[in-house]
Amino acid sequence: MTGPTRAELHIDGRRLSYLDFGGTGRPLLALHGHMSEGASFAGLAAGLAPGWRVIAPDQRGHGDSERAADYSRQGYLDDVLALLDHLGLDRIAILGHSLGAVNAYQFAARHPGRVEALVNAEGPVRLDPHGPNPLAFVLALRDQAPTRQALVEGLGEMAPFFEGALRENADGTWRLPFHPQDMVDSEDLVHGDHWDDWLACACPALLVRGTRGVIPADQARAMAERRPGTRLAELDTDHFVYTGDPAGFLRVVREFLASVAGPPGVRGDAPVSGAVG
Repeated sequence: MTGPTRAELHIDGRRLSYLDFGGTGRPLLALHGHMSEGASFAGLAAGLAPGWRVIAPDQRGHGDSERAADYSRQGYLDDVLALLDHLGLDRIAILGHSLGAVNAYQFAARHPGRVEALVNAEGPVRLDPHGPNPLAFVLALRDQAPTRQALVEGLGEMAPFFEGALRENADGTWRLPFHPQDMVDSEDLVHGDHWDDWLACACPALLVRGTRGVIPADQARAMAERRPGTRLAELDTDHFVYTGDPAGFLRVVREFLASVAGPPGVRGDAPVSGAVG
């Protein structure tokens, strides 16, 4: 597989950047979580090729995509719809992690005709709207600096997590691949009860839970039991399932997608290895 192609579209004058890993396979849209970017799916894209063509945007305010005026639920979903229309893709499989997983199943709920299969990696259906914001720590991070080294030093103990994704500005200064306040605002706005969205779409779905992740075990089992056509796969890792256990994540996703992408008349109900529920 050759390297991905980076391209962009403009939505109301705002740049939305995305990576297209190419190929002639069926399209899979991959949505990252907070403080991440589309490039984080490079390993998954390689593992799914050539059967699947992975397209991974830098969601609004992340990576090479510009900051947005708001980080509402509808704003994220409008970006997904605009990207699919821009690419001329009528029907896709969609995969998301964390924030991206909530975006994925909410998009499927609102546009069921555009989604043939759904992979939810660590996207809860209920996040306490009154609980503390787990991303509040980023407000203490330095987001801009005159040089890359100065920015790395300013990140302190968080440097190992972000230094590989730092961006150089047009004037030679350096920045984080996100603005800290945007992340806090976006996290606040993703909290709430999303059960109706999770149950609204009937396409086949795979729910991937990290045993040390953010979805409680009882919530995950209820998500699989209450939504027809949903499988639950649990991996012995943390919230970052696709980087914490990349081989395990690739295996369960590949097996699920293979089962829903069979020839006409073949049902996609074979068990996923290592899955429960």
